Amino acid sequence: MFIQNTSFLSSPYFWGTIVIGIVLAYIFNAIGALAENERFKQMTDAEKATFLKEKEIPFFKRLYDSGFKKQSDVEEKDILIDHGFDGIKELDNQLPKWWLGLFYFGVIYAVVYLIAYSVSDFAHPDKEYEAEHKQQLADIAAYDAVTPKATIETAKYNADNIAEGEQIFKTNCVSCHSEGGKGGIGPNLTDDFWINQPEKTLFKNVFHMVENGSPNNPAMQAFGKNGVLNGNDIEKVAAYIYHINQEMPDAAGGAAPQGTKANWEK
Repeated sequence: MFIQNTSFLSSPYFWGTIVIGIVLAYIFNAIGALAENERFKQMTDAEKATFLKEKEIPFFKRLYDSGFKKQSDVEEKDILIDHGFDGIKELDNQLPKWWLGLFYFGVIYAVVYLIAYSVSDFAHPDKEYEAEHKQQLADIAAYDAVTPKATIETAKYNADNIAEGEQIFKTNCVSCHSEGGKGGIGPNLTDDFWINQPEKTLFKNVFHMVENGSPNNPAMQAFGKNGVLNGNDIEKVAAYIYHINQEMPDAAGGAAPQGTKANWEK
């Protein structure tokens, strides 16, 4: 949708702007009517007849003509200004009323908006962002509160988790294990050699290591124990590591193997 947040509809500043715009429109119309009456009094009989004939044209048709209708040669001659440049003459056209209306409304709205922005939270992007961000965090917390978390006993490999697992890996693991898990400060995750093998299957082993960390290397923190990742996050990152280890060829230029060769159960 073009408008994602409709809370402005309940704002008194919004409706105040609408009311002020309507009142000013009536004022401008009244002033215009007064000026028109004075001009009518000064017209000749022929001019009055022409003026009254134009008044018989429906309002919206006159409004359309004022904005889009092209003048005839005779009409253009009457409004031709006696100066120009390079053969180009200027016409003394009045601005279309729809254009003037939009202009006046824009000026009024800009003034009200500036005042409201300065003294209130109305239409304030920083305040709106903070409110929406807090609401998103609350929604996530509510979702997490009722959603069962995967554990090493219940976690299962699911190819649908690979894409999200890759993003979690890039956020938390790539600094040590490098892009694609080919190894750097941390070991290569694409080969068959593993320093820690507490579990019998590769997927469970990865889940265990991410959750509990490495007893051999303090740099490999316990992401699950320290609360950085929950069980569902670990299940996803484990799916990604399983994918790059079992379903993709070894990373080209990957780090040398570390640990002992693993014989994982299927």
